Formats: sequence, structure tokens, C-alpha cells
Amino acid sequence: MENMTHAERQVAIQRIAALPAQLEALVAGHPDADLNKSYGPGKWTARQVIHHLADSHIHSFIRMRFIATTDNPTIQPYDQDAWALLPDACTGPIEPSLQILKGAHARWAAFLRALPDDAFNRTGFHPERGTVSLDDLVRIYAGHGEKHLEHIRIAFGS
Repeated sequence: MENMTHAERQVAIQRIAALPAQLEALVAGHPDADLNKSYGPGKWTARQVIHHLADSHIHSFIRMRFIATTDNPTIQPYDQDAWALLPDACTGPIEPSLQILKGAHARWAAFLRALPDDAFNRTGFHPERGTVSLDDLVRIYAGHGEKHLEHIRIAFGS
């Protein structure tokens, strides 16, 4: 992927920063039973999606920090489907994951905003994706949260 302009990057970082509030607003007022609804046959429940967002985004925050401080580090992949099947993801309350997202996204956005533009050219190696830059990851995760917000909306029938 090609590098973003400074302005494009700032918009993407703002999208990352905005996710926790958007997610909290989306789930507000829904009974716990709604969190067990899926967005499609064989798909994760809203609860699993929320826990996945916390898992995925803290991974990404740490990955980006490694890339910013280490020359072309290898990025550790994980099996997101296996993680989504763990008991805490299937049945656990969402409040801890909402808190994780709120804190992690505040730190994540502050970290990204403080980096100089040339830092976004730094890369890491992902065994499944190949070489990825900080710009690539910012672009991916700006859309990742929004994609999953839509999955939750579908699960809720809204």
C-alpha cells in the first residue's frame, strides 16, 4: 500500500480514537441477551465481536509500538477465531473489554499523533501478510473497528 498524506493519516487516527465512544453508544440500552445475537449464520455474536475488538486492538497497539522502536520486527500472529471461542469471549461481560478499548484507544491515538511523519514508513514483517508499514496498519485499523460496528448493528437488527 502507498503512504498516506499527513491529513489522511490524521483522519485515520481520529477514526481509531473515535471507536470506543461509538461502540459504547451502540451497545447502550441493549439487554445482555442481545449480545448473544450473531450477525449471520456461523458468525460471531456481538459479545464475541466486542471482545475481539479489545484483543485485536491491543495487539495492534503493541505491534505498532514494536515497529516504531525496533527495526523490521516480526509481528506475532494469533488465531482470532480460536480466541473468540474462549469462554470469556463467548460468555463474559463486555464492560472489561469496553474499558480496555477506551484506555487503549486513548493511548494508541496519542502515540500515533506524536510520531513524526517519517515514522509511518517504518515496517514490520507479518508471517501471513508480509511486510507492513505503520501507515498500512493505521489504514487497516481505522476501518477494522468500523467494520465490526456494522456487524454489531446487524446482530442487533438495527
